[in-house]
Amino acid sequence: MRGLKVLPSGRPGRGRLYVNLPDGRAVAWYDRQANRISVLADDHREAVLAALRPYLSGTVSIGPPPVPTAAEMRRLAMPPDADLAPNRPGETLLAELEHGTAGTRYRSRLRQDLTAQQRMGDAFDALEPDGWRTLHCVPLPGFGRIDHLLIGPAGIFCVRTVPGRRQRAVVGDLLLTVGRAEPRPDPRWIRGAAARATAVLDAKVTPALAVVDASRLEAAPTVRDIRILQPPTATPDLVASPTALKPPDVEALFAQARDTRTWLPPILPPAQIPPIPTPRSRPTPAPPGGTSRIRR
Repeated sequence: MRGLKVLPSGRPGRGRLYVNLPDGRAVAWYDRQANRISVLADDHREAVLAALRPYLSGTVSIGPPPVPTAAEMRRLAMPPDADLAPNRPGETLLAELEHGTAGTRYRSRLRQDLTAQQRMGDAFDALEPDGWRTLHCVPLPGFGRIDHLLIGPAGIFCVRTVPGRRQRAVVGDLLLTVGRAEPRPDPRWIRGAAARATAVLDAKVTPALAVVDASRLEAAPTVRDIRILQPPTATPDLVASPTALKPPDVEALFAQARDTRTWLPPILPPAQIPPIPTPRSRPTPAPPGGTSRIRR
């Protein structure tokens, strides 16, 4: 059949390829990660294969669409504005740099933080072919935002990114020091954020600190519960870690974590918000020979 169009979806080289009719209706899609063609209209099977042949490699399975998993059903039911998956590394910093205050020193510090988050975010996003899923700028009430949340075969990692500024960085039990700057409470913060994320996801979340561009990185021997990461070694270290989650568990946790409603408390509609009690009016003592008055 002539007129079939192949259109990509998702990230370049990783997302699905959809086969559409001239009127825009999809008749099939090719999942490159699963190497499977799902055909919606069986009478177009041969035409679909002909249209997708330049993009196929290896042994490809073909058949009707698989039954959606619970994770896929949750994703399909999620409102678009509640999805955290499209967030870029440093999403909130980008907005603050564009619309925030104009202080030179403050903006310089924001740019350093943004560069560090983007570099680590790119390294974490590159883990997707190995079965990892990454979220950036995850809101966590009481803690601000988690820079990166990694979910993969080795478990769940709550990552806070720190720019090393080409200076010596020392990670202690409670504080992190970069050069001669004032010590920061990043170790204590990331422990609290990981504990909160563990309660929200009902799964163990490991705290992690990612130090970017430090001339030398030292960690106190007592820091054993925090994973220390650096851009050159983060990817191979995570891939080589022991397996803790199976692929279905990774997808289910990712579907739960990408929904903003998982992290934020529900907002009651106006009809369900209890009214604010007002103080009762009380009568004032009546003057001799007069009537009592109501004090407002």
